[in-house]
Amino acid sequence: MGRKLLTEHINVEGINTFEVYRKHGGYRSVEKALKTMTPDEVVEEVKKSGLRGRGGAGFPAGMKWSFLAKPEGVPRYLVCNADESEPGTFKDRQLMTKLPHLLIEGMITGSYALGARTSYIYIRGELLYVLRILEKAIAEAYAAGFLGENILGSGYSLDLHVHPGGGAYICGEETALLESLEGKRGNPRNKPPFPAVQGLYARPTVVNNVETIAAVPVIVNEGGDEYAKIGIGKSTGTKLISACGHLNKPGIYEIELGLPVEEFIYSDEYCGGIWKGRDLKAVVAGGSSVPILPKELILKTAAGENRLMTYESLSDGGFVTGTMLGSGGFIAMDETTCIVKNTWNFSRFYHHESCGQCSPCREGTGWMEKVLHRLEHGHGSMHDIDLLVSVAKQIEGNTICPLGEAAAWPVAAAVRHFRHEFEWHVTNPKEASAPGAVYRGAAVLA
Repeated sequence: MGRKLLTEHINVEGINTFEVYRKHGGYRSVEKALKTMTPDEVVEEVKKSGLRGRGGAGFPAGMKWSFLAKPEGVPRYLVCNADESEPGTFKDRQLMTKLPHLLIEGMITGSYALGARTSYIYIRGELLYVLRILEKAIAEAYAAGFLGENILGSGYSLDLHVHPGGGAYICGEETALLESLEGKRGNPRNKPPFPAVQGLYARPTVVNNVETIAAVPVIVNEGGDEYAKIGIGKSTGTKLISACGHLNKPGIYEIELGLPVEEFIYSDEYCGGIWKGRDLKAVVAGGSSVPILPKELILKTAAGENRLMTYESLSDGGFVTGTMLGSGGFIAMDETTCIVKNTWNFSRFYHHESCGQCSPCREGTGWMEKVLHRLEHGHGSMHDIDLLVSVAKQIEGNTICPLGEAAAWPVAAAVRHFRHEFEWHVTNPKEASAPGAVYRGAAVLA
């Protein structure tokens, strides 16, 4: 296996406590940053590292930090997006449960770099047990002098709060998160202005994912240049992958970016192949919102090159033959998977989670769910297949936030790569709607 930067000590007994975490090198980045570095120097190290946002968008974290407006006398905020809601993604809750002090350390070092004196962790409402773990760890950090007034005698002060959300997927979008954090309904905001200029309470704000912030201590301790040596090209460092579906060894894996997808799926070091000796049919590589790819395109690019676990390789070919690394929610599907049923299930989720603010998303997600329901239950027509593609196109690019695209891309990709399966549902409605029936060429698996 490759290097473990975040999870090296995750199985150490008691690592969730301040005492044990400190014994294993915890909070060194806070000491180094506050005693030997200026805030701008910390930002520069993050920029040199090439760290990209691990929540899905993959935008360079250091560049995002450098955009933060710094008007004199105006407070700034660092907000951690711990509203992990993407179907197929469960890495952040593991970090917060097992290594809460790693996130807190990253929040302190990051807040110092940004000049924030008050910061927030916005956590998904269903994860109240994780919230309790974080609150206990924060209390320990206060008691040890790493939070509060005049941290380590540096003159820098920081208060850190954990805020539970109401369980809305839309609050994973940063501006909807900020609205919710302010006590409002979690509707996305129009941009501009961007959060870096007017974010929380209309003040300059940076919003980063849990995994992104957890990587900051490693970068500060080891140096941005050293971090950038791991990975390939613009995909630097390590990435947590939530692997699930029809795998022999589902779980959370920390990989060095650049690992071949085939090795990740089939090697004993990682997922150990497809369960029950079955054949791989398709993969959703970055959470339910990214395009699905059939076996031949997830293992190799259209040009025949090995597909790698990087931002660039997975997107090779655009959405015609590629996909996205996204949040790292890696869902493997074997030959018994019904793509139509799976796509309908995804669409049900996005229709339910749409905030309803934008008509294309509010109405379009409902249309796609209804049409997919018809196809899956033997009432569809050939026109319905083209209607799905048409509705997806009308949603894409016409909404305030990316939830519209998140709903449209999986549907369009499923039809693009598995149209024959959708057509079989139309021409063989009785067989297709039978419990457990799955299309495979001219045969039906029961």
